[in-house]
Amino acid sequence: MYTFDSRVRYSETDVNGTLSVTAAVNYFQDCSTFQSEDVGIGVRYLTEHGKAWWLSSWQIVFDRCPALGESIVIATYPYDFKGIYGYRNFMILDREGNYLVRANSVWFLYDLKAGCPVRVTEEDVRAYGDLKAEPFPMDYAPRKLARLKEYRESQPLTVTRHYIDTNHHMNNARYAEIAAELLPENFSVGELRMEYTKAAVLGDVIVPRIGESGGGITVELCSPEGGRYAAAWFSEKKGIV
Repeated sequence: MYTFDSRVRYSETDVNGTLSVTAAVNYFQDCSTFQSEDVGIGVRYLTEHGKAWWLSSWQIVFDRCPALGESIVIATYPYDFKGIYGYRNFMILDREGNYLVRANSVWFLYDLKAGCPVRVTEEDVRAYGDLKAEPFPMDYAPRKLARLKEYRESQPLTVTRHYIDTNHHMNNARYAEIAAELLPENFSVGELRMEYTKAAVLGDVIVPRIGESGGGITVELCSPEGGRYAAAWFSEKKGIV
Protein backbone atom coordinates (compact mmCIF):
# COMPACT_ATOMS: atom_id res chain seq x y z
CA MET A 1 0.00 0.00 0.00
CA TYR A 2 1.25 3.46 -0.90
CA THR A 3 0.62 6.35 1.50
CA PHE A 4 1.41 10.00 2.01
CA ASP A 5 0.69 12.33 4.93
CA SER A 6 -1.17 15.61 4.78
CA ARG A 7 -3.17 18.09 6.80
CA VAL A 8 -6.57 19.45 5.81
CA ARG A 9 -6.01 22.91 4.36
CA TYR A 10 -8.50 25.78 4.50
CA SER A 11 -8.68 25.72 0.69
CA GLU A 12 -9.85 22.08 0.90
CA THR A 13 -12.78 22.66 3.24
CA ASP A 14 -16.45 23.31 2.61
CA VAL A 15 -18.87 25.61 4.41
CA ASN A 16 -18.82 23.25 7.42
CA GLY A 17 -15.04 23.49 7.77
CA THR A 18 -14.53 19.85 6.77
CA LEU A 19 -12.91 18.21 3.75
CA SER A 20 -14.98 18.83 0.63
CA VAL A 21 -16.02 16.17 -1.88
CA THR A 22 -13.77 17.71 -4.52
CA ALA A 23 -10.78 17.78 -2.17
CA ALA A 24 -11.23 14.09 -1.37
CA VAL A 25 -11.25 13.23 -5.09
CA ASN A 26 -8.16 15.38 -5.60
CA TYR A 27 -6.34 13.64 -2.74
CA PHE A 28 -7.13 10.26 -4.26
CA GLN A 29 -5.94 11.09 -7.76
CA ASP A 30 -2.84 12.76 -6.30
CA CYS A 31 -2.07 9.64 -4.26
CA SER A 32 -2.22 7.29 -7.26
CA THR A 33 -0.21 9.79 -9.32
CA PHE A 34 2.47 10.00 -6.61
CA GLN A 35 2.69 6.21 -6.46
CA SER A 36 3.06 5.94 -10.23
CA GLU A 37 5.70 8.68 -10.27
CA ASP A 38 7.66 7.08 -7.43
CA VAL A 39 7.83 3.66 -9.13
CA GLY A 40 8.81 5.13 -12.49
CA ILE A 41 5.61 4.78 -14.51
CA GLY A 42 4.14 8.24 -14.04
CA VAL A 43 2.88 10.92 -16.39
CA ARG A 44 6.12 11.40 -18.35
CA TYR A 45 6.63 7.64 -18.77
CA LEU A 46 3.06 7.18 -20.02
CA THR A 47 3.33 10.14 -22.39
CA GLU A 48 6.56 8.78 -23.87
CA HIS A 49 4.80 5.45 -24.46
CA GLY A 50 1.70 7.10 -25.93
CA LYS A 51 -0.62 5.93 -23.16
CA ALA A 52 -2.69 7.30 -20.30
CA TRP A 53 -4.85 5.96 -17.50
CA TRP A 54 -8.39 7.34 -17.80
CA LEU A 55 -11.02 7.01 -15.11
CA SER A 56 -14.16 4.97 -15.69
CA SER A 57 -15.88 5.13 -12.31
CA TRP A 58 -15.71 6.11 -8.65
CA GLN A 59 -17.43 4.82 -5.56
CA ILE A 60 -16.53 6.95 -2.52
CA VAL A 61 -17.96 6.43 0.98
CA PHE A 62 -17.62 9.28 3.47
CA ASP A 63 -17.61 7.85 7.01
CA ARG A 64 -16.37 11.08 8.58
CA CYS A 65 -15.05 14.15 6.81
CA PRO A 66 -11.81 15.34 8.48
CA ALA A 67 -11.82 18.88 9.83
CA LEU A 68 -9.69 21.90 9.03
CA GLY A 69 -6.14 21.37 10.26
CA GLU A 70 -6.61 17.68 10.98
CA SER A 71 -3.68 15.39 10.17
CA ILE A 72 -4.60 12.66 7.70
CA VAL A 73 -3.03 9.79 5.78
CA ILE A 74 -4.04 9.12 2.17
CA ALA A 75 -3.53 5.56 0.95
CA THR A 76 -3.99 3.58 -2.26
CA TYR A 77 -3.17 0.32 -3.96
CA PRO A 78 -4.16 -1.34 -7.25
CA TYR A 79 -5.73 -4.72 -6.60
CA ASP A 80 -6.37 -6.16 -10.06
CA PHE A 81 -5.89 -5.67 -13.80
CA LYS A 82 -8.16 -7.32 -16.38
CA GLY A 83 -8.28 -6.61 -20.09
CA ILE A 84 -8.25 -2.83 -20.52
CA TYR A 85 -9.15 -2.17 -16.88
CA GLY A 86 -7.27 -1.46 -13.68
CA TYR A 87 -8.95 -1.57 -10.25
CA ARG A 88 -7.73 0.56 -7.37
CA ASN A 89 -8.78 1.22 -3.77
CA PHE A 90 -8.23 4.45 -1.85
CA MET A 91 -8.59 5.48 1.78
CA ILE A 92 -8.21 8.55 3.95
CA LEU A 93 -7.36 7.73 7.56
CA ASP A 94 -6.81 9.73 10.73
CA ARG A 95 -3.62 9.48 12.77
CA GLU A 96 -5.11 6.65 14.86
CA GLY A 97 -5.70 4.58 11.73
CA ASN A 98 -9.48 5.02 11.59
CA TYR A 99 -10.97 5.05 8.11
CA LEU A 100 -12.55 8.40 7.28
CA VAL A 101 -13.16 8.03 3.53
CA ARG A 102 -13.08 4.78 1.53
CA ALA A 103 -13.16 4.41 -2.23
CA ASN A 104 -13.09 2.03 -5.15
CA SER A 105 -12.19 3.10 -8.66
CA VAL A 106 -12.06 1.55 -12.12
CA TRP A 107 -9.61 2.87 -14.72
CA PHE A 108 -8.84 1.94 -18.31
CA LEU A 109 -5.61 2.20 -20.26
CA TYR A 110 -5.90 4.47 -23.28
CA ASP A 111 -3.72 4.49 -26.40
CA LEU A 112 -3.26 8.17 -27.20
CA LYS A 113 -2.07 7.54 -30.77
CA ALA A 114 -4.74 5.03 -31.74
CA GLY A 115 -7.43 6.95 -29.86
CA CYS A 116 -8.89 3.90 -28.16
CA PRO A 117 -8.54 1.74 -25.03
CA VAL A 118 -5.79 -0.88 -25.05
CA ARG A 119 -5.20 -4.06 -23.06
CA VAL A 120 -3.02 -3.74 -19.98
CA THR A 121 0.25 -5.66 -20.26
CA GLU A 122 2.50 -6.82 -17.42
CA GLU A 123 5.07 -4.27 -18.52
CA ASP A 124 2.53 -1.50 -17.98
CA VAL A 125 1.99 -2.34 -14.30
CA ARG A 126 4.83 -4.58 -13.08
CA ALA A 127 6.36 -1.71 -11.11
CA TYR A 128 3.35 -1.63 -8.77
CA GLY A 129 4.35 -4.97 -7.27
CA ASP A 130 1.53 -7.31 -6.24
CA LEU A 131 -0.86 -7.36 -9.20
CA LYS A 132 -3.50 -9.56 -7.51
CA ALA A 133 -4.07 -8.01 -4.10
CA GLU A 134 -7.19 -8.40 -1.95
CA PRO A 135 -9.79 -5.68 -2.58
CA PHE A 136 -10.53 -3.45 0.39
CA PRO A 137 -13.57 -4.76 2.31
CA MET A 138 -16.53 -2.54 1.46
CA ASP A 139 -19.94 -2.91 -0.18
CA TYR A 140 -19.11 -2.59 -3.87
CA ALA A 141 -21.75 -0.91 -6.04
CA PRO A 142 -22.28 -1.37 -9.79
CA ARG A 143 -20.03 0.75 -11.99
CA LYS A 144 -22.80 2.07 -14.26
CA LEU A 145 -25.47 4.65 -13.40
CA ALA A 146 -28.90 4.50 -15.04
CA ARG A 147 -30.05 7.46 -17.14
CA LEU A 148 -32.51 9.83 -15.52
CA LYS A 149 -36.10 9.57 -16.76
CA GLU A 150 -37.24 12.75 -15.05
CA TYR A 151 -34.98 15.72 -14.46
CA ARG A 152 -34.60 19.46 -14.47
CA GLU A 153 -31.83 21.22 -16.34
CA SER A 154 -29.45 23.71 -14.76
CA GLN A 155 -27.46 26.56 -16.29
CA PRO A 156 -25.08 25.31 -19.03
CA LEU A 157 -21.37 25.91 -18.59
CA THR A 158 -18.42 25.94 -20.97
CA VAL A 159 -15.23 23.95 -20.34
CA THR A 160 -12.40 26.46 -19.87
CA ARG A 161 -8.65 26.00 -19.45
CA HIS A 162 -9.16 25.88 -15.68
CA TYR A 163 -10.78 22.45 -16.05
CA ILE A 164 -8.18 20.87 -18.36
CA ASP A 165 -5.38 18.52 -17.21
CA THR A 166 -2.30 16.98 -18.87
CA ASN A 167 -4.51 14.59 -20.83
CA HIS A 168 -6.00 17.67 -22.56
CA HIS A 169 -9.49 16.93 -21.30
CA MET A 170 -11.51 17.93 -18.26
CA ASN A 171 -10.00 16.44 -15.11
CA ASN A 172 -12.14 13.84 -13.37
CA ALA A 173 -12.36 15.86 -10.16
CA ARG A 174 -13.97 18.76 -12.02
CA TYR A 175 -17.01 16.65 -12.90
CA ALA A 176 -17.47 15.86 -9.20
CA GLU A 177 -17.02 19.53 -8.35
CA ILE A 178 -19.67 20.67 -10.84
CA ALA A 179 -22.13 17.97 -9.74
CA ALA A 180 -21.66 18.65 -6.01
CA GLU A 181 -22.40 22.34 -6.55
CA LEU A 182 -25.91 21.39 -7.68
CA LEU A 183 -26.85 19.55 -4.49
CA PRO A 184 -29.38 21.13 -2.12
CA GLU A 185 -28.02 23.37 0.60
CA ASN A 186 -26.96 21.46 3.74
CA PHE A 187 -26.88 18.14 1.83
CA SER A 188 -24.22 16.07 3.62
CA VAL A 189 -22.73 13.53 1.22
CA GLY A 190 -22.54 9.99 2.57
CA GLU A 191 -21.62 8.30 -0.69
CA LEU A 192 -20.67 9.40 -4.19
CA ARG A 193 -20.74 7.21 -7.26
CA MET A 194 -19.52 8.50 -10.61
CA GLU A 195 -19.52 7.07 -14.10
CA TYR A 196 -17.46 8.71 -16.85
CA THR A 197 -18.73 8.18 -20.39
CA LYS A 198 -17.05 10.71 -22.68
CA ALA A 199 -14.19 13.12 -22.04
CA ALA A 200 -15.15 16.79 -22.25
CA VAL A 201 -12.52 19.00 -23.87
CA LEU A 202 -11.80 22.72 -24.08
CA GLY A 203 -14.80 24.64 -25.39
CA ASP A 204 -17.38 21.90 -24.86
CA VAL A 205 -20.70 22.98 -23.39
CA ILE A 206 -22.02 20.97 -20.44
CA VAL A 207 -25.72 20.95 -19.56
CA PRO A 208 -26.38 19.56 -16.05
CA ARG A 209 -29.51 17.49 -15.48
CA ILE A 210 -30.62 16.89 -11.88
CA GLY A 211 -33.11 14.32 -10.64
CA GLU A 212 -33.87 11.87 -7.84
CA SER A 213 -33.01 8.20 -8.24
CA GLY A 214 -32.17 5.19 -6.11
CA GLY A 215 -32.79 6.99 -2.84
CA GLY A 216 -30.38 9.78 -3.73
CA ILE A 217 -29.73 12.57 -6.19
CA THR A 218 -28.25 12.03 -9.65
CA VAL A 219 -26.55 14.77 -11.64
CA GLU A 220 -25.93 14.04 -15.31
CA LEU A 221 -23.43 16.24 -17.14
CA CYS A 222 -24.54 16.20 -20.75
CA SER A 223 -23.88 17.80 -24.11
CA PRO A 224 -26.54 20.15 -25.53
CA GLU A 225 -27.64 17.20 -27.70
CA GLY A 226 -28.16 15.00 -24.63
CA GLY A 227 -25.07 12.79 -24.82
CA ARG A 228 -23.61 12.12 -21.39
CA TYR A 229 -20.08 13.09 -20.41
CA ALA A 230 -20.44 11.83 -16.85
CA ALA A 231 -22.97 11.18 -14.12
CA ALA A 232 -22.77 11.46 -10.35
CA TRP A 233 -25.06 9.86 -7.77
CA PHE A 234 -25.07 11.19 -4.21
CA SER A 235 -26.64 9.67 -1.12
CA GLU A 236 -27.10 11.77 1.98
CA LYS A 237 -25.33 11.01 5.22
CA LYS A 238 -27.72 10.52 8.10
CA GLY A 239 -26.94 12.05 11.48
CA ILE A 240 -24.10 14.33 12.48
CA VAL A 241 -20.82 14.27 10.52
